[in-house]
Amino acid sequence: MVNNFRFELSFKEIYQLEKKLIFCKNNNINKINIPCKGVIKKKFLYETIDFIGNNFNELDVIYHYSLYHQYTQNKDTSYETFQNFIEMCNYYGNKNILLVSGSNKKRNFDVLDLMNNLLDKKNFKTNLGVAYNPYLKKYFNISEERERIQKKISLGLTNSIWLQYGTDLRLLTSELNFLKNSIDNNKINNANLKIKIYGSLFIPSRQFVARFNYRPWKGVYISEKYLNSLDKFFGFTKDLIDFYLEHNIQPLIETDFCSQEKLEKIQALLKY
Repeated sequence: MVNNFRFELSFKEIYQLEKKLIFCKNNNINKINIPCKGVIKKKFLYETIDFIGNNFNELDVIYHYSLYHQYTQNKDTSYETFQNFIEMCNYYGNKNILLVSGSNKKRNFDVLDLMNNLLDKKNFKTNLGVAYNPYLKKYFNISEERERIQKKISLGLTNSIWLQYGTDLRLLTSELNFLKNSIDNNKINNANLKIKIYGSLFIPSRQFVARFNYRPWKGVYISEKYLNSLDKFFGFTKDLIDFYLEHNIQPLIETDFCSQEKLEKIQALLKY
């Protein structure tokens, strides 16, 4: 079951990253995502790519690229920085990346701007993933998310869509139908269009609930009934896993898993 999931790694230094990657190999975890946030940005992001490429190249790694965190001086310089990132990923055989604009979009340099710039790159072969939050309109009164994802799909450069985490399965079902219809509509003009969908997944714990209650994450909706009851939260998590697998959505576990105790809890949840 674990091989059907992706796992996101967070770390603050290369030594910590190495320990976690060894743990992954020892537990047959081969699908890794590396976020672009916190200290994992700018020079350290490149050091990470270089280290993994030279020492753990057998792993299936997807790097995230935040246009906000990687912004450098101006739009043109930032675009060159992105091209350098792509070249480095290609050098080490990383063909898939996840593009995110970031919490504070830079003017004239968000994901749509970047994708439009890439349209004339005939030799651009990297598979681009984009993020989608299915809960923004209802819970955060932000309505342009659908319009933006339709534009990203229509450009023909989107190879994967990464769903934000939330706890409203009815709304998720509705938005998934919208995404699939949007993809099907674009196949009329692009018969080769294939877009894989991934879904964010958090494993509940008292620590997770305490942290979220203290500082809720921007754009993440979690129902109070789950924050007030770990049993109900676990029940929902099982339902969400079922939903993802039933609809051919590959889960991305964003909760820390790099200890035997934590991994065993995840495995127990997956075996229910």
